[in-house]
Amino acid sequence: MSAPTQEPHEALAADTFDDTDSTFSGTDSESLESLRSSVLRFQEENGRTYHAMSSEKYNFPNDASESDRLDLQHNLWLLTLHGELGLSPKIKKPAKRVMDVGTGTGIWAIEYADLHPEAQVVGVDLSPIQPSLVPPNCNFEIDDLEKEWMWSEPFDFIFCRVMTGSFADMEKFVQNAYDNLEPGGYLEMQDLTYPIACDDGTLPPDCEVLRSGLLSIEASAKAGRAINLAPKYKNFLKKAGFVDVVEKQFKWPINEWPKDKHYKELGKWSYANINNGLEGLLLGLFTRFLGWSADEYFSFP
Repeated sequence: MSAPTQEPHEALAADTFDDTDSTFSGTDSESLESLRSSVLRFQEENGRTYHAMSSEKYNFPNDASESDRLDLQHNLWLLTLHGELGLSPKIKKPAKRVMDVGTGTGIWAIEYADLHPEAQVVGVDLSPIQPSLVPPNCNFEIDDLEKEWMWSEPFDFIFCRVMTGSFADMEKFVQNAYDNLEPGGYLEMQDLTYPIACDDGTLPPDCEVLRSGLLSIEASAKAGRAINLAPKYKNFLKKAGFVDVVEKQFKWPINEWPKDKHYKELGKWSYANINNGLEGLLLGLFTRFLGWSADEYFSFP
């Protein structure tokens, strides 16, 4: 089993400027009515909506603004990978049974199901924010993947995107994925590294985006859900038993400063992703775990 996710990088050259019908089900049939009630219970906090059932586990919102950002981020990943949904061989060669971990709006699961109608795709999330009109080979399940996995059949492809900070024990998640893959199956993890880095050393240490990244690492550690684990994924996979583990790194410039057209476009989408998502990423973490008030967060320079 393998996990496509190090190529040397050259510093980017800066340009010169003049001045985007399925049912929801839980795995525990004995408490279906309770589950239906709990999954639809949201809570509002500092103007953002969070899932009540997962408020102690998932510190990011599930409201319309976040759904829009998740779809925007999906397009950013497509641009990064030149239109591909991922790097695993199971992207072009269809899998039989696929799980999309933390499916969010379900956009990746839907597109994979459209691309491979012979595959059965299951999108799993804590929040029921997915559409109802989807391909017949795609369905969504409301489930907590930190609990015991109770799938009746193994998967041959498990896909996991930007889930850092979502699990208290990422190693356990990787082991669960391994244990629920059939021989020869693939786990692909796409994620971000924190804090934001600069390849030419020009990022000032007091830069707001760098400071917010360092504070988010501190807050996520206090929450018991570290967001800076992506560099450890390769070792986690090997420890779980995966073989032929491949790691690939990609750059996301912020804003349109790169001279290269591809990176310039990436920078535009990356900036939009941060501009639309920073509040959702940081507000819950800062107010819950750093002791900040909402006013203190919104007055952060």
